[in-house]
Amino acid sequence: MTLYDKYINGQTKQVYQEIYELGQEAFLPTNLNEIEKVLTETFERVAFNLDIIYKELIEIGYLFKTNTENNFEKPLHKPLKNTPFLLEKLDIAVKPFGYVPLTLKYFYKIVGGVNFIWDFESNDDYMWKMADPIQISSIDALVETVEEEWWQEDMKQYMDDENYGIAFLDLAADDLHKDNISGSQGYAIQITKEPSIESNFLNEPNDTTFVNYLRICFENCGFPSITRPDMNNKYQTFFEKIKPQLKPI
Repeated sequence: MTLYDKYINGQTKQVYQEIYELGQEAFLPTNLNEIEKVLTETFERVAFNLDIIYKELIEIGYLFKTNTENNFEKPLHKPLKNTPFLLEKLDIAVKPFGYVPLTLKYFYKIVGGVNFIWDFESNDDYMWKMADPIQISSIDALVETVEEEWWQEDMKQYMDDENYGIAFLDLAADDLHKDNISGSQGYAIQITKEPSIESNFLNEPNDTTFVNYLRICFENCGFPSITRPDMNNKYQTFFEKIKPQLKPI
């Protein structure tokens, strides 16, 4: 079977492992066409799952920020009309440090943006504490950041640091900041030194890749740390309704 056929038949994790093992051969025309079909299917499922979760959160009275002025503040938004143009600008800004992984590009092309953070400015009585709700910054906000002179200077310092040696794109606040508590460095995707299909998702507790982070999010209905035993969150009814509706990625 092709990679796409395997993915459709439920071998989602195995397919991505095979893609990783291809390395730079993934970009050969004979492989890339099939991989792009897999990526399209993956992120169509991501968009589907986020829609399901979002609608249920609205139904149960989850408190999202309503008076949003920017796309990155919105709980969910579809791809922006100028996404192709913004992706080109992102590539240009990132070029001195490497490449934007294809998985992130497909997220912006097919999904758009997500921010399931509770509106703590209106009410600090959270429905679920320290649940680490999924958040991926909008592409317009990301491009605005990487075009700033300070970002370029910061990335040069990170690249020159012998203990770090990589550049990255900040995509989300960490779990503490999401609960309006002073935290540490936000979650970020690593900029790769060579063209890449996928990349590491940095600073996040699971020490994993971007797609697998999304997979973990959906295993926990959009809230990767909601099951923390020390928080005593009441999530069982929510899980029972939502998990059977979500598609594996």
